[in-house]
Amino acid sequence: MSEDLFEKIVAREIPADIVYETDSVLAFRDINPQAPIHILIIPKQKIRTINDIADGQATLVGELYLAARDIAKQQGFAEDGYRVVMNCGENAGQAVWHIHLHLLAGRPLAWPPG
Repeated sequence: MSEDLFEKIVAREIPADIVYETDSVLAFRDINPQAPIHILIIPKQKIRTINDIADGQATLVGELYLAARDIAKQQGFAEDGYRVVMNCGENAGQAVWHIHLHLLAGRPLAWPPG
C-alpha cells in the first residue's frame, strides 16, 4: 500500500480526475477547489516538502512548472492568466506531505493571498 494520498492516486489505488500525465508528473483536479479551475500537479516520485528537494531533483521540479504551462494551454486559460503556488510546511498550509503545485484559474485572483 502507498503511504500518502498522492502516492495512492499515482498507484491508482484511489480515483482522481486526471488531466495530465507524463512518466514523472501527474496532474488532477482538486476535490476541494479554491477557484473555478484548481488542478494539483505532483511528481510521481515522493518529495515531502520544498526543503527536501535534492539538488539532483531540479529537473523534476522544473517539469511541474512545464506541466502547469502545458495544462493552461491545453485547457484554454493560458492567455487569461493563472496562478501557481507550492506551500511548504504546516504554517504555509501544506496538508499533504508530498510536494505539489496548485494551478488556479478561472477568476480574478486577489493579492496578497491568505
